[in-house]
Parts: sequence; C-alpha cells; structure tokens
Amino acid sequence: MRLLVDPGDKLSIRRQCDCLELYRSSYYYSPKGENAENLELMRLMDRHMIDEPTAGVLRMRSALRDQGFNPSYERVRRLMRKANLYPIYPKKNLSKPGEAKYVYPYLLKEKKVVRKNQVWSIDITYIAMASGFMYMTAIIDVYSRYIVGWGLSNTLEAAASLKVVREAVEIHGKPEILNSDQGSQFTCGEYVNYLKKEGINISMDAKGRALDNIYIERFWRTLKRDHIYLNPADNGLKLYLGIEKWLRRYHNRDHQGIENLKPENVFSGASKAKATAYAHANIDKSKKKQNVKGLINIHTGSTIATTV
Repeated sequence: MRLLVDPGDKLSIRRQCDCLELYRSSYYYSPKGENAENLELMRLMDRHMIDEPTAGVLRMRSALRDQGFNPSYERVRRLMRKANLYPIYPKKNLSKPGEAKYVYPYLLKEKKVVRKNQVWSIDITYIAMASGFMYMTAIIDVYSRYIVGWGLSNTLEAAASLKVVREAVEIHGKPEILNSDQGSQFTCGEYVNYLKKEGINISMDAKGRALDNIYIERFWRTLKRDHIYLNPADNGLKLYLGIEKWLRRYHNRDHQGIENLKPENVFSGASKAKATAYAHANIDKSKKKQNVKGLINIHTGSTIATTV
C-alpha cells in the first residue's frame, strides 16, 4: 500500500489530513493489481474522453491502438469503468425491475436560474496522478459557476460524495435543487434521504445525457486542461493543494459564461450575472436540434475548453 501523504513533512499524517478536512484513507492509495501500463491506459482514455465524450469501448480501443497499445475489448471496458468514464450518448433502457430504486426526474428543463443557491450540480471524475489516481467530487453553483464544495477520495463510495454535500450545505446554505447523474453514489438511500431531510429538491439527468449536467461537465474539462494534465501530482496531498490553488484563480478570473464576471464576485453578490438567467432554457432549445454529431461538436468546441 502506497503512502500518499508526504512523510517528510513536519506535520504528521493525521494532522495533514485533519487540516485538509479529509479522510486519512484518501491518502493511502493501493493500485489493487493495476500495473503501470493499465494506469497509463487510464490516463490516455481520460484525455481522449475530454476530446471525444461519445467514445465507447470500441472507439476507445481503436484510439489506444493508434497510440501503440493493443488492449483487449474486455480490458478497455474494465478500465473505463474503473476510471468512471462513460460515453454520453443515450443507450437502450436495460434497467431491470427493482434496479435504481431512488431515481428522480430532471427538474432543470427550461429552468431560469436567477440567483445563487437556486441550482447546484454535483459530479465525480477520475483524476490521474504521476503514479496512480484519485476521484474528485465537485459541486458547482449554476448561477455563479462558483465551486461550493469539492473533495478527493481513492474510492467511488457514496460516503465521500455525501461528505462534500454536507460540508457545502454547512458553509453556503441549502440549494433549492441539487442535480446529478444517476450514478450509484447519488441514487443510494443515504444520499437521497439526506437531501430529503434537508428539504433539497432532487434532480437527475436522463441516462447518457451529460448535457443535462453541462455546467459541471464544462468545469471538469477546464480543470483538467488548465491544471491536471499540465501538473501531474506525485501524491494525494500535492494533488489536493494544487487543485485548491487553481480554484482560487478560477474563482477570481473572468468567466465568459457569466458575461466575463468573476465567479467569486457573482456568488458573493458583488456582481450580478444576467446571462445565466436563461442558460438552461437556451441549452434545452439547442438540445432539441442536436444529434450525436452535434454532441461531439459541443464538447470539443473552444467555448467548453475555456469556460465553465
């Protein structure tokens, strides 16, 4: 088992984790049998998915073969699942009775977002490191594009994501709506029951519809292209501190999606965003005209690469 917290730091491992308000388990990474080549394949697949979010196993395997690897179909599928990489095209409904007990409708269709804490969106992504990887949960305030909460974990367990939600609510108050995909972390009883208890309306994307959660998807692309790919972290602590520093810049730089205002200023009330009021209505109108080719263009365009 590999120690991710810097053992040479003057602070103890426990103290480092306490200061960061993270579980100590998040700083112990075990590759669980994944060799160096598999980790490299996962990093390459993550980068490819940023540019081609509709890529399934066959196209992903073809892309890897173009780069000199020859993984089997089963190997690519397993590693994509481990990296939480799923194509965004709609799939046939293969759900069986009793499956996905806690699934809720999508509440944001043509929804006007006119104030902070009206709508939050949450998601999980794979973050590659120089050796190994971790998972990041983040919550974005749709009105301001401000990241109200985030955290790192070495597992996809629901507890890590729920911890991020609890802390965001404690610090910033409750949103009216919290939107997510239908991942197991967001359809489990513990997560759903917490939101119900807090009086937070639950919204979930339709299966395979990443555009339903487009703001957090755009944020992931910006984070990875601006920081993660350029600064691969050696361990979990450096990853955390690097993201924390980058977020300070992100919150205080002009953002095209909110009329070149700064997310922190909009969230704090120092600036008022007008463009956001009709954001979901415009997205939904455009989605009616999109096909799979359109989805590729949206996710690889310069707008998504530079804004969240």
